[in-house]
Amino acid sequence: MALVKIKEAIGISPKSFEDAIKQVVREICSQKENVRGIKVKGLTVDIKDGKIVAYKANVKYAYLWEKKLSK
Repeated sequence: MALVKIKEAIGISPKSFEDAIKQVVREICSQKENVRGIKVKGLTVDIKDGKIVAYKANVKYAYLWEKKLSK
């Protein structure tokens, strides 16, 4: 039996939303095996002195959960 687990994470970049998404995907994939996909839930920015200083991508990600289940 296969289970898919869903978690959330936020990627942050000073460059762009695209880079924030790439950053969070890179980090998730370095920590979890069998990542199957992400869904971008929201995009936000941090502003300082009227300028954007950080782009943020809030994502849900799915991965196969390989914990052995007892019968």
